[in-house]
Amino acid sequence: MIRHELEIMIRIAIVDDHALVRAGLRQFFADQPDFNVVAEAGDGREALAIVRGGGIDVMVMDISMPDQSGIDALAAIRARVPDLPVLILSGFPEEHYAITLLRAGASGYLNKDCDPEEIVKAIRTVSRGRKYITVGVAEHLAEGLGGSDKPLHEQLSKRELQVFLRLARGETIGHMAEGMCLSVKTVSTYRTRVMEKMHLASNSDLTYYALKNGLIQ
Repeated sequence: MIRHELEIMIRIAIVDDHALVRAGLRQFFADQPDFNVVAEAGDGREALAIVRGGGIDVMVMDISMPDQSGIDALAAIRARVPDLPVLILSGFPEEHYAITLLRAGASGYLNKDCDPEEIVKAIRTVSRGRKYITVGVAEHLAEGLGGSDKPLHEQLSKRELQVFLRLARGETIGHMAEGMCLSVKTVSTYRTRVMEKMHLASNSDLTYYALKNGLIQ
């Protein structure tokens, strides 16, 4: 049975803006008998092009990328191919993004400092249609069930989170509207909701919050 499972190749797409990271993952995955890296991308827009082309079983994606981030790409991928497993591999600690992205449709979240074998285990898990939850994320979820207050950004919807992070990075409403294929009025409405939910008064406050909480660099 184990041999039969290993003969079923998992077709993987790697999305990361650093060529060295992609090369390292590709080389490591080449040692796995059931892994086949079939596509690579350097940003969210290229990731969407891969999804449109089909032929992949799992996408391994960073969230901090230029042009279109992994967070924006995740929302677009979920809208186009809801069942495609997307494993987030990020430089940000789990407590900053994991819960929010799992709720937004990610199949798993790992920090880049994790043991490489855990990435292999996670890919095999999500390829079977299951979520991959680390011990740290499970503890964070349990704390939430226990009634502890959630960070303000975890109370945002996935669209609101997209707008929040773009505003925190200094993007204008007009640029966001174009990049997210939304009207200026709609983006402005999302901005208002974000400000209300997070009890903030200005874009500078958003940037300060994002930096303080390690959500942007």
